[in-house]
Amino acid sequence: MVGLPSVDSSDSTGRVDSDNIINDNNNSDQRVYFVPFRWWKDAQDSTSGESDVKRGILYTATPGTSYAGPMKLINNIFNSDLAFNLRKEEDSLHNGENGEVGVSGRDYALVPGEMWLQALKWHSDAKVAAKGGKSFSAAEDDMADVYPLQLRLSVPRETNSLGVKISKKDNAVELFRRACKIFSVDSEQLRIWDFSGQTTLYFVNDRNRFLKDCQRQSDQEILLELQVYGLSDSMKGREGKKDEMSGQHPANCSSGASVMINGCIGTANSTSFGTNASTFCGRSGEAGSLGLTGLQNLGNTCFMNSAIQCLAHTPKMIDYFLGDYCREINHDNPLGMNGEIASAFGDLLRKLWAPGATPVAPRTFKAKLARFAPQFSGFNQHDSQELLAFLLDGLHEDLNRVKSKPYVEVRDGEGRQDEEVANEYWQNHLARNDSIIVDVCQGQFKSTLVCPECKKVSITFDPFMYLSLPLPSTTLRTMTVTVISTDGTSQPSPFTITVPKSGRFEDLIQALSVACSLGANETLLVAEIYNNRIIRFLEEPADSLSLIRDDDRLVAYQLNKDMVKAPSVVFMHQQMEEQYIHGKLTSSWKTFGIPLVARLSNVVNGSDIHGLYLKLLNPFQIRAEEVLDDCDTSESTAVEDISQKEHGSSPVSNGFEKHPDANGVVSPSECELQFYLTDEKGIVKESQIIMGETVPAAGVSGRLHVLASWPEKYVKEYDTQLLSSLPQIFKSCFFTKRPQESVSLYKCLQAFLMEEPLGPEDMWYCPGCKEHRQASKKLDLWRLPEILVIHLKRFSYSRFLKNKLETFVDFPIDDLDLSNYIAYRNGELSNRYMLYAVSNHYGSMGGGHYTAFVHHGGGRWYEFDDSHVYPIGLEKIKTSAAYLLFYRRVVE
Repeated sequence: MVGLPSVDSSDSTGRVDSDNIINDNNNSDQRVYFVPFRWWKDAQDSTSGESDVKRGILYTATPGTSYAGPMKLINNIFNSDLAFNLRKEEDSLHNGENGEVGVSGRDYALVPGEMWLQALKWHSDAKVAAKGGKSFSAAEDDMADVYPLQLRLSVPRETNSLGVKISKKDNAVELFRRACKIFSVDSEQLRIWDFSGQTTLYFVNDRNRFLKDCQRQSDQEILLELQVYGLSDSMKGREGKKDEMSGQHPANCSSGASVMINGCIGTANSTSFGTNASTFCGRSGEAGSLGLTGLQNLGNTCFMNSAIQCLAHTPKMIDYFLGDYCREINHDNPLGMNGEIASAFGDLLRKLWAPGATPVAPRTFKAKLARFAPQFSGFNQHDSQELLAFLLDGLHEDLNRVKSKPYVEVRDGEGRQDEEVANEYWQNHLARNDSIIVDVCQGQFKSTLVCPECKKVSITFDPFMYLSLPLPSTTLRTMTVTVISTDGTSQPSPFTITVPKSGRFEDLIQALSVACSLGANETLLVAEIYNNRIIRFLEEPADSLSLIRDDDRLVAYQLNKDMVKAPSVVFMHQQMEEQYIHGKLTSSWKTFGIPLVARLSNVVNGSDIHGLYLKLLNPFQIRAEEVLDDCDTSESTAVEDISQKEHGSSPVSNGFEKHPDANGVVSPSECELQFYLTDEKGIVKESQIIMGETVPAAGVSGRLHVLASWPEKYVKEYDTQLLSSLPQIFKSCFFTKRPQESVSLYKCLQAFLMEEPLGPEDMWYCPGCKEHRQASKKLDLWRLPEILVIHLKRFSYSRFLKNKLETFVDFPIDDLDLSNYIAYRNGELSNRYMLYAVSNHYGSMGGGHYTAFVHHGGGRWYEFDDSHVYPIGLEKIKTSAAYLLFYRRVVE
């Protein structure tokens, strides 16, 4: 049995230098490599002349006497050995001049170690040269892709064939499974070319020479070890839900050594040729197909992976990029990227569709993307639609067949028929833009603008790459606002109201007035509270509600309209708190509670401030008996104390005698409330407000800011928790969601095609008025593309707010019929579409995760979650995470 020699000619990076390997193994490497014929022949044709190519022996595989069938063996690998015959073709002493040989992936070659390494070097050098590299080095990945397979050969001298048996006793379970797939002879013809010269020894008398390198097991069998390269299976998926793996994703095993995941063994960097190229873990014998290859996440690149997977499964684009697309690269287009984006994308797509490919790391494509679109550089999360828009436009310019764009002058319709004008616009567009992207992805709008003044009508026909549809049902927003009375008669009451998402502040006031049954002589003063202070008053009716975030806290003070012009006072509260700092107990003033607001008369003194504050606190008073036991009097005693102070009586309140300090100031912790003039933030104590003394008038703002310092007994007599309770505008919870909204995709399309006025920032220059006008605009679908991409506008942006709409869009899967939405009926083309891919976004703005659903061959859907690929049921395709929808035209 020929062993697998070790390779130690590597540098510190773990890469192996080919020249050292060749020199080390020229004389000693007696291994026989089993490789795809086409892979070997491509290298031979490029490095040798036809007369120099080593001539081989062709064998055709036929079922053996004990052959049980590959599918039976895959389903039950313990059932039987794999046996077949290799029949020698006497007239086949050639090297496969037929150009079609090897295309099907059912032609293989036996080559010696030296020839294998030379072919490996040629393929690697070709790849390096294409990428601008300088030298070849065989990576550990190439070596890891070699695995041994034990074959038992028998030599019936009376026939011109070899008997081959692959036993489960000689090979690991997974290697035996792979052998059953590689040597399947039930379906397509299997041919093996021997360029090693080893099999020839079976048909000559010099048999002992071969037996020196092989172990004789019996009189009839010889055990031979083949080194298989480029033919290992790729483990791509499994049956069942992802969460059954306890957080470990099984799809696309990618380890250099054999790894066990969910009962399946896989090998990294594996390649399998033929139609049944991929095996799904956990599903006995189920074979996948080409294209079910994941993309590794390089760090928040799921947005890119999702969009690429959708494009990589787009009909016609697959055939185009798997073909000779390089001949159409336009290196002279100043709007292009010298073909680098197209080359990087084409190379990536070929890797994704390589037979048996393992998860691909799109590093080269990511680097090109960052170079030409710096907004996608780094490792931040981005919008998959923005990436798709850039990529489609970049591919178009790189592959534009028009080398020199002519100047095209757009003519007005001049009363001509729409069909004539539309075709003229389209031909003008094609004269400057002609690529696979235009062929497949571009359609045409009819855009109608009407001037509101002179009624001038302007009609143009513009190309589009995708449709960005609004979600019309998501127009409402729930907000919770706390209403506080200023007459001291009721406790604060939170009210939840519904307002337009794009509404204004006046909509909030109107809805809140109805909710709290606001009187005819009352008005609301709304303020935003942060850190127990008012940070702004919302008094401008035209302000947008988008300025208010979900985690803001709003208070509406219920005021009397008759005193709307009177100055107001804003009370903030503070209490003494004790805490240990460095092991020492210290006391300091801390602000707490919701600020209270009231109107003032023109001239007030300290007693008015005191009395007004106690009136506002009345709803928060605790009336429990245990609290009153510690006091000789009720709240009225405090009022009497005010009167005593005004008449110069001794400072006694609630049975406690007050002791002034050296400056004549009574400590608030011992007795009564203290009031200070302060700033808007309640930080600076400017001056104390003294009973009976006039308080300075309010400043320019018309508001007097007062800081009330609470003694300890007030903290016990009033419900400070109620005073501090203030809910958010909207409280989002991990386990609770907003009510699920649902809308039909057709409704979204109707909203998109609806006539609407242009915004003030999008004024149209009317050629009739010679002025910029806020015209009305109407879009119609005129020409539909073969591939229709629909973008659901889930993300909304404003100056201060970013929001995601979680609306469930009910979109057709098998039959999207746009016949009622297209303005021009072309009887030759169908207006019906079928869904084939979806880009999903889960989570919130600025984060979340992207995946893709793809309809693959055989009528099955698969989920592409970065490097993991899973089968998915049809019932799971429609979710509220759908973001980009990819449809293909149905041929009728």
